[in-house]
Amino acid sequence: MFKKYTLKNNVRVILSPLHETQTVTVLVLFGVGSRYEHKTVNGISHFIEHMMFKGTTKRPNALAISKELDGVGAEYNAYTSKEVTGYWIKISKDKLDLALDLVSDMLYNSKFESEEVAREKKVICEEMHMYRDNPMMYVDTLLEKIMFEPSSLGWDIGGDDDIILSMSRKALVDFRNSHYHGKNLVVGVAGNIDEETCLSKIKQSFGASWERGTKANVCIPYKGVSQKKPQTTVYYKETEQIQVALGFHGYANSDTQSYAASMLSLILGQGMSSRLFIAIRERRGLCYSIRSSHQSFLDTGVFSIQAGLDKTRIAEAITAIMKELQRIKTRGVTASELKRAKDHIKGKMAISFEDSENVVSWYVTQEVLTKKMFTPEEKYAKLKSVTKEDVQKIAHQLFQTNHINMAVIGPYKDDKEFRPLLKIS
Repeated sequence: MFKKYTLKNNVRVILSPLHETQTVTVLVLFGVGSRYEHKTVNGISHFIEHMMFKGTTKRPNALAISKELDGVGAEYNAYTSKEVTGYWIKISKDKLDLALDLVSDMLYNSKFESEEVAREKKVICEEMHMYRDNPMMYVDTLLEKIMFEPSSLGWDIGGDDDIILSMSRKALVDFRNSHYHGKNLVVGVAGNIDEETCLSKIKQSFGASWERGTKANVCIPYKGVSQKKPQTTVYYKETEQIQVALGFHGYANSDTQSYAASMLSLILGQGMSSRLFIAIRERRGLCYSIRSSHQSFLDTGVFSIQAGLDKTRIAEAITAIMKELQRIKTRGVTASELKRAKDHIKGKMAISFEDSENVVSWYVTQEVLTKKMFTPEEKYAKLKSVTKEDVQKIAHQLFQTNHINMAVIGPYKDDKEFRPLLKIS
C-alpha cells in the first residue's frame, strides 16, 4: 500500500500507488500548527499558510500560481490545524511534474512581500469573521476554549483580529524558518505513479538543503486539568436555532482506548440510525442535526456532541441527550449495534480509499503525528477487536457529570438556564 523513503536532507517521502485512478495527489505536511505558537503570535501558522500562495521568485504573484493550476483543471488548497499544516494538489497523472515543482517552489521560494502581508491581514480577519458568524462552526471553537485554556489547545487556530493586524513580516519569516525544514516535512504522493520515477522527481523538487532550522519541533504540551464540576460558556447571538456542543476529555492518538471511543461515537451519534439521531430527532423532533465525534490529539482528545436545537424546547432536548448518555453508560451497547458499527467503518474505508487524496492524507498524517503508520487493514483489525465491554468502559469513563463541558450559541446572556440540566447518573 505504501513505501517510505528519507532523503539526504531529512525530508521523509511516502509513496502509495493507485493504478486504477487517472489522478495523483501531492500532499506536503509540516508538523506545526497553532499548538506550537505563543499567545503573542497566535494564528501565525495559519497566516503563513496563506502567504505561501502569494508569489515566489519564479511565480511572482497569486495569479501566476492559480492560473497554472486552474489551467490544467487541478484541485488544490491548504489547511492549518492545531498540530499540522498541509499543502495539496490533486491533478491529472501526466501533470505530476507541475504539482511537485509548484509546491516545492512555494515552500522554498515564497517572497512574503510586505504589501502582500498587509493585504492578507484583512483577508484573514474576514475569514475569521465568517467562521464566527457561523454558529455551527464557531461552537466547536468555544467548546475547546473552555476545555483546554490556558493551553494553546484552547486557542483559535486563526488567532484574533488584534494579533493578526499587528503581525510583522519578520515574525512570519522567522516562524516559517524555524518550523519549515527537512526534519519536520513529509512529502506524500498517491495515485497513478511509477514509484521509481516519482521518487526521482521528488528528489529533484525537494532534495535541496534547507537553510533553516534543523531540530525536530516540540509542541507546547497540554498538562491536563482536574475538572471538578461542569463548565459552560454562552455566546450571545440572535438566532432561531440554538447551537449546543457538549464535550468530554478523550484519548490521545497513541492511546489504544481511542478505538473504543471511536466505536462509542459511531453508535451514539454518527449517521441516521445512531442513538442520538433516533432519540432526539426522529422520536421527539427536537433538532434537525445532531452528531458525535471523537478527535485525538498528540496527548489528549475530545469526545463531543453537537446539535442545532429548537430554542422553545432547549431544556427538553438537553435533558434527553443526558438520558441517552446515561443509558449507554449504564446499559452499554448491543452485539448487533457493535457489528453494524464495524461493518459501517469497513464500508466507509473501502469507499474512502478509492480516492488518491484520502490515501495520501491517511499515510502522511500518521507519519507526521505518530511516525507509526497503519495500513487501513491494520487499523480496521484494531477497531474490529473492540468488544461491547470496551465500549461500555469508555462510556463510563467519559460520561461523568463533573466532566461535562458545554458551549451554547444563541440569544442568551448567561448560563443559568442550562447548568441545572447537566446531570448524568
